[in-house]
Amino acid sequence: MTQTLTSSASPAASPAGPPAGPGRARRLLRAVAVVACLPYLGLKAAWIAGSHVGIPAGSVLLEHRGTMAVANGLTVLLDSCVIVLTLVLTRPWGVRVPAWALAFPVWVATGLLAPIMAGYPLQLLTRAFGSDTAAAPGGGSASFLHPWVFAVVYTGFIVQGLALGALFALYARARWGHLWRGRMRDLPGRAVAAPYRAVAVVGAVLATFPLAVRLYWACGGTAGLGAGERIDGFRVLEGMHVAFLAAAVAGTLVLALRRAPRLPVTVPLASAWVCSGAAACWGGWVLLATLMPADDPADRPTTPMVLTYAGQMTVGLLLASVGAHFLTRRSAATRTRP
Repeated sequence: MTQTLTSSASPAASPAGPPAGPGRARRLLRAVAVVACLPYLGLKAAWIAGSHVGIPAGSVLLEHRGTMAVANGLTVLLDSCVIVLTLVLTRPWGVRVPAWALAFPVWVATGLLAPIMAGYPLQLLTRAFGSDTAAAPGGGSASFLHPWVFAVVYTGFIVQGLALGALFALYARARWGHLWRGRMRDLPGRAVAAPYRAVAVVGAVLATFPLAVRLYWACGGTAGLGAGERIDGFRVLEGMHVAFLAAAVAGTLVLALRRAPRLPVTVPLASAWVCSGAAACWGGWVLLATLMPADDPADRPTTPMVLTYAGQMTVGLLLASVGAHFLTRRSAATRTRP
């Protein structure tokens, strides 16, 4: 949801702006988020410097050193943005940041972190119950990185997501909470303009392709999959992506078409925000990963995989544009209201 919510923190646009300084809870959440970033940043910095800590002999990470250094540098930059966002959300000057400059990176962070926050615990559960094991023990991800690396990194991501999400919820409620008050029946008839209602419908139609493919994989189908994709917990992760896509479509259609009149506006809006981000950003991230070199043809992504990830990313962006339009239109109505 990348468009401007409000151009500034003017009194007309935000009757009750964020507090002048962070309270104790905000300071604690900020510290938690920053500390949670350190293990990941430390590991990445060590790998860029040439260390092999956490990387087993024979791992693909030890090949293509130049490419991996660039990839590690990019992920360091992305995770460092979490620290910057926590400062924006907790410092007095953060209220003066233009809405689009804050909403877009938080939406991206949400989209990248939400699938990890949901997927990693699901993988642990399926592994604990001995189901959905598509790879032999000791294979797959274990030859990529030592298991403890996944535990440290993904736990850190989950803590980051929880802390950053709580900080943004507090900030957004104080600065923009008036935009999603009430229930769906309270929205004006033109809360979403006709062109964006059409975009929502088009996005829902296009979503049927990645939804069908990922549902097929979640049910155990293997056609169109590369051998490297058949890892522990694969089916449950595919089911998770199906759920994110379906929730993104449902939330956006409810907003665009003004369905479910008794539903609080926050419910479809939150669903559209989180799940469109998960669809677009995670789909785009995996699509980017398909461009990484692979010496073994079996590890290269298949055409159906590339098309599915590209379709998921496209759908997520379309649905996010509808949510951004809804917030921008609501903000304009608030500013012009006598």
